[in-house]
Amino acid sequence: MNTLADVRPRLPVLAVPLALAAVYLLWGSTYLAIRFALPGYSPFLLGAIRMFLAGALMFAVLRARGATPPTRRQWRTLAVLSIFMVLLSNGFVNLAETQVGSGLAAIAVASMPLFAGVFSMLRGRHPSRIEWLGLVVGFAGVLWLNAGSALTGSMLGLVCLVIAPLAWAWGSVWSRDLDLPAPFMSASAQMLAGSGWMLLAALVSGERFTAAPSLAATSALLYLVVAGSIFGFTAYIWLLHHVRPALATSYAYVNPPIAVLLGALLAGERFTAHDLGAMAVILAGVVIITLARARAMRGSGA
Repeated sequence: MNTLADVRPRLPVLAVPLALAAVYLLWGSTYLAIRFALPGYSPFLLGAIRMFLAGALMFAVLRARGATPPTRRQWRTLAVLSIFMVLLSNGFVNLAETQVGSGLAAIAVASMPLFAGVFSMLRGRHPSRIEWLGLVVGFAGVLWLNAGSALTGSMLGLVCLVIAPLAWAWGSVWSRDLDLPAPFMSASAQMLAGSGWMLLAALVSGERFTAAPSLAATSALLYLVVAGSIFGFTAYIWLLHHVRPALATSYAYVNPPIAVLLGALLAGERFTAHDLGAMAVILAGVVIITLARARAMRGSGA
């Protein structure tokens, strides 16, 4: 069997740069795509349709290629996991963007690796001194962002953009100890299960179509399905299997600046020095943690 080291040298020269570009640009652009889709689709219905289409397409392709489907026990686990990884993360970002701009949402979600570090600590993995520094710096940025940005004018946006990265971080850490199918099958099954939770949330909150969605909103939805959920996620999973985790997860501090730039250029969003300063501090904390983990992995020979 080939080891990871055996596989890496035979990769096409542009494979890693193209995969990184996909994760950086596609995931960075999804915040703006959500904003463009929301005028035609309510938040949880948007998530339900997006996740069902993406999950069903991926599941069908994987089964056609002979991938093993989840067992009954795995389906139950994935249904619970999708509450955190789909409903409370993606669904609440959608809901938040009904109140705040796409760039500001991306800045707030950038705190996810900070929460993941805390949850890892609670599960027995104690941070190094450098990681502690990153956590302190990053959370100082989070407090700064929440203290004086547009989030202070929207309690709904503030609550959603605290819960969303918390849920994604907890789901990411918790999933490491679970019996799950292969990564791509797990992703497709989570999206399918999550679409059910999204639909339930839409029904409970009284969401319904009051008019036919515009072509622009539907185009944004299809972009989220194809670019964000299928291509972007596939590129991320591929990176996890071919490069160091620190490089694969570098999207966490690249997506926010891209989202801010796209929001300013294409949607006329405005950002104060306060917003940009808080983003810089949050991302500095994330970078410190990422580099510390990469250094620890090199030291352990992982």
